Amino acid sequence: MTTLLLNGRVYTPAMPDATAMAVRDGVVAWLGADDVGRAQYPDAQVVDLQGAFVAPAFVDCHVHLTATGLTLAGLDLRPARSLSHCLQLLTDYAAAHPDGVIWGHGWDESGWPERTPPSTRDLDEAVGDRPVYLARVDVHSAAASSALRRQVPGLAEAAGFAPDAPLTADAHHRVRAVARAALSPEQRRAARLAALDAAARHGIVAVHECAGPEIGGLDDWDEIRALDHGVEVIGYWGEAVCSADEARDLMARTGARGLAGDLFVDGALGSRTAWLRQPYSDAPECCGNRYLDPDTILAHLRACTEAGVTAGFHVIGDAAVTAVVDALARVVDEFGAPAVARCGHRLEHLEMVTADQAAQLGAWGVIASMQPNFDALWGGPDGMYARRLGAERAAGLNPFSLLASHGVPLAFGSDSPVTELNPWATVRAASHHHTHGSALSARAAFAAATRGAWRAAGVRDGVSGTLVPGAPASYAVWETDELEVHAPADAVQRWSTDSRSRVPPLPRLDGDLPRCRQTVHRGVVLHG
Repeated sequence: MTTLLLNGRVYTPAMPDATAMAVRDGVVAWLGADDVGRAQYPDAQVVDLQGAFVAPAFVDCHVHLTATGLTLAGLDLRPARSLSHCLQLLTDYAAAHPDGVIWGHGWDESGWPERTPPSTRDLDEAVGDRPVYLARVDVHSAAASSALRRQVPGLAEAAGFAPDAPLTADAHHRVRAVARAALSPEQRRAARLAALDAAARHGIVAVHECAGPEIGGLDDWDEIRALDHGVEVIGYWGEAVCSADEARDLMARTGARGLAGDLFVDGALGSRTAWLRQPYSDAPECCGNRYLDPDTILAHLRACTEAGVTAGFHVIGDAAVTAVVDALARVVDEFGAPAVARCGHRLEHLEMVTADQAAQLGAWGVIASMQPNFDALWGGPDGMYARRLGAERAAGLNPFSLLASHGVPLAFGSDSPVTELNPWATVRAASHHHTHGSALSARAAFAAATRGAWRAAGVRDGVSGTLVPGAPASYAVWETDELEVHAPADAVQRWSTDSRSRVPPLPRLDGDLPRCRQTVHRGVVLHG
């Protein structure tokens, strides 16, 4: 059966004035004008798009499904405007949910007037003797109540322990594991399905789940793999290996797409756990945390390259980036750049990178999996980055244009629940960077959130993430008021919107973002 979509605005560079699309057996069969489509497919099921915008569906290249779903269904602290507001949200939630562990996410003291995070004493005073886990927005530290701390064996001896302040490093991982174990299997399953439903509502047909021993453990990952949902889950397992055989065995055990994702070399800037070469401007005694030493980084890259497996790391601070790039250089010397490029190694976040490092990564085909909303939330002269690093260092963060100019393949995502799932917010953030010269055009950002994210997952068929004949029929239908051809946000020239330019238009992103009417993956409707 052929489905013929008519009276739309189809995003396809091959035919920028296309208004109709035919889909057969989950594949795009044809693109063109309405009258031609009706004549060519007289027996098709016809869908009147009523002028809606049709584009390749999005892929989110970095998510945490369980945490995302728990935030959607639980205590979301991202709206908190102060410490007292955060504690009031906690108190209100506890009163409405009198039983079980309280799982919250999203507080960010860097924007509060007190600039003070919630303490264990604060939590105990708010809810009494009840287990409470409240993750910071970057999920690299968390406040925990005394009732929860008592349940964690050996917590006081773990790295990152603090008697009253939020926990980091191994202490945080331990307390998070105990809090997660206190949730019922039904709660965890409902949370993950809620996260996937939310992805479908945002026009997302696939997500890269960044799992690992320190994220949720094998039990969490196995439960995610067992889900039955139309949104495709592409998994990465963040655990270091020392040999090619170990890499192959771990791939077989996990069923992951690669040994990459959140394999932590360091932490996050907001928690002052990102590993820096020079101290934090607002903490002169601190250079952050190093979780993997150079020998471990090198061994993992060497083992995965020999096994032909995608390797990768979570890297944010400049010291962490340098350690990984230096190790990559040694692996390239040993195996050759083509062998490294074939593996599709990837670096998550990659916030602090120099031009020389960008040139090396581009030459080796290393993928930058990045989150543009980080700049939207924390960039600018008055943002968290500037407070942590000073204005000069902060201005060099998340340099999308620099990486693209050196041929580094870009893939965009949300790191949900750290930032929102809405992919149009991601495209807008990449094209409206706080730093002049670091933005991409909206078209380049859109590509990084669609076919770039498929490529990061190892799908290199040349058509996934596009709408051309022969491509998988994975698309979303959007309600949007106006289309335009975008230049980078800081460019002076306004590009022509004439269809003869062969440049397809995208929705305007300086007002309300497009609203998803329908999401389809390989011909199957997931939403709408």
